[in-house]
Amino acid sequence: MNEGWYRLGMLLVLVAGFWEGVMAVVFRLFTDKGPSAMTAANYLPGPWCYVAAAVVVAVAFAVIAVLDAGHKKVLARERATAAR
Repeated sequence: MNEGWYRLGMLLVLVAGFWEGVMAVVFRLFTDKGPSAMTAANYLPGPWCYVAAAVVVAVAFAVIAVLDAGHKKVLARERATAAR
């Protein structure tokens, strides 16, 4: 996998984590919109929707950290082959 795929993966995970986590809470607290597939945490009752949204954000950050580590390895490998 080259550098671009890691960047695309990080961007997609960031957007999904933000939307399913933070925006689900914003929709729950400040709008009258019902739950949908884009804000799945809002299907849960009471405080569990907030816990689920926090877990989604935490998992997104963990996946981004793993992808960033892979991205840095690819960059180091490309630098090493370019230096030869």
